[in-house]
Amino acid sequence: MNATEQLAAWIQESSRIVFFGGAGTSTESGIPDFRSAAGLYQTEQHSPYPPEELLSRHFFDQHADIFYDFYRGKMLHPDAEPNGCHRLLARLEQKGKLHAVITQNIDGLHQKAGSSHVLELHGSVHRNACMDCKQFYSLHDIMHSKEVVPRCSSCGGVVKPDVVLYEEELDQATLYHAIDALSSADLLLVGGTSLTVYPAAQLITYFQGKHTVLLNATPTAYDHRADLLITEPIGEVMKGVDQLIG
Repeated sequence: MNATEQLAAWIQESSRIVFFGGAGTSTESGIPDFRSAAGLYQTEQHSPYPPEELLSRHFFDQHADIFYDFYRGKMLHPDAEPNGCHRLLARLEQKGKLHAVITQNIDGLHQKAGSSHVLELHGSVHRNACMDCKQFYSLHDIMHSKEVVPRCSSCGGVVKPDVVLYEEELDQATLYHAIDALSSADLLLVGGTSLTVYPAAQLITYFQGKHTVLLNATPTAYDHRADLLITEPIGEVMKGVDQLIG
């Protein structure tokens, strides 16, 4: 039995699956990750500001124009489509086998594929709000704003994406729901994440179920905890699993 067949077998025998994913989940959809050789943190090394600085709260507050120039140019991918991983997870949810997707991504591709039980640890580009009056704005509004820094049409306040920047805390309710889902899961699928971003990465320690499957192109500090390691592209692997489970 190869790794894909083993994963398919464990999925078929499980009833409370949780998926914990990162940027590598969406690379096959054309969205670059952060830390790989082709990721944002490598390709932007020659910028006057490192990405960690550009994506910090103090930088947003002080240089919203530079932030939005980077954000629109590098972080927004409105035409991206779900890949085999997103689609399989949505199907497993529809079958009642998958109970939660916990994602560090902000791209909304899990919802686009049809998943509804998605816990977005770092927020979403699809939600934006005026920092003063809290009026909602869509991704389309941000993409097509005539101003570099989007302003509220009601009060003139700065509109901020609902994404967690460096120096900001994760939403506590989302964290509690993630811990609850992981604590009651019988199969944990971890995909497309280096597990280096805290406190998000630490969440998987709450899993006490039967099997942990780690799907990531490069080694992580949690490899020794996995019952199965898969390094092939996650979208292709999940597409193969989808075909096996029928």
